[in-house]
Amino acid sequence: MIDAPLPTVGRPVTGGYAIATTGLRLPAQRGELLARQEDGLALHHLVWRLGPGWRVCSSAVLGGGIGPRTWILNAQVPGGYPRLDPGRHLTEIAAAEALRGPGAGLMTAADVTAYTVAEDGGVTATVTSGLGVRGWAAAPAEGSEGPLPPGTVNIVVILPVALSDAALVNAVATATEAKVQALVEAGLDCSGTPTDAVCVAAPEPGDGPGEPFAGPRSLWGARLARAVHAAVLEGALRQS
Repeated sequence: MIDAPLPTVGRPVTGGYAIATTGLRLPAQRGELLARQEDGLALHHLVWRLGPGWRVCSSAVLGGGIGPRTWILNAQVPGGYPRLDPGRHLTEIAAAEALRGPGAGLMTAADVTAYTVAEDGGVTATVTSGLGVRGWAAAPAEGSEGPLPPGTVNIVVILPVALSDAALVNAVATATEAKVQALVEAGLDCSGTPTDAVCVAAPEPGDGPGEPFAGPRSLWGARLARAVHAAVLEGALRQS
């Protein structure tokens, strides 16, 4: 938690770290924790400045899908989120941080300063956990056609190796499986919240197609699963 006075937009509260790899330097794995003021409220966001040469597969409200992304943003918003334009809101926050090019933006009502991080074999998972509104994915109630209030478990994963399109999708599924495993092990009777989101970032493939598999028993999928499981479990135990 932060005890010092909050800085204005663009001032880092704490930094991440970078790991050099062969050919391509990884971005700050933990992201930058930054603070801003909105409507008299002190809020925080995490930023990963990926730069060129990266692809992201995500369910993010801004920049979701598969494609080149130069940044990822995970922004805290007030509970009972009043706006109806989350994509525009995230774009405004990104512009204030001078984030250029295409990016992926997530939001959460959880305390972003309480983010958790785990690393396994070069794969890093960063998680923000808001589990106040949770349940099982397959529930008898009808789904909502409109956006739901953000509570949200947001997962951002960065891998040091390129993945094929299929492996990127598989990586999102593996991250989700690991999340559910962690929630159950934490003693929570749920598979997540209605607004959970996942972002998986990996270098763009070079001459080859990239790693073909990211399931939980593949080399990189297993590392991803362990990292996500550890980060989600730590956050969930704080709220169980």
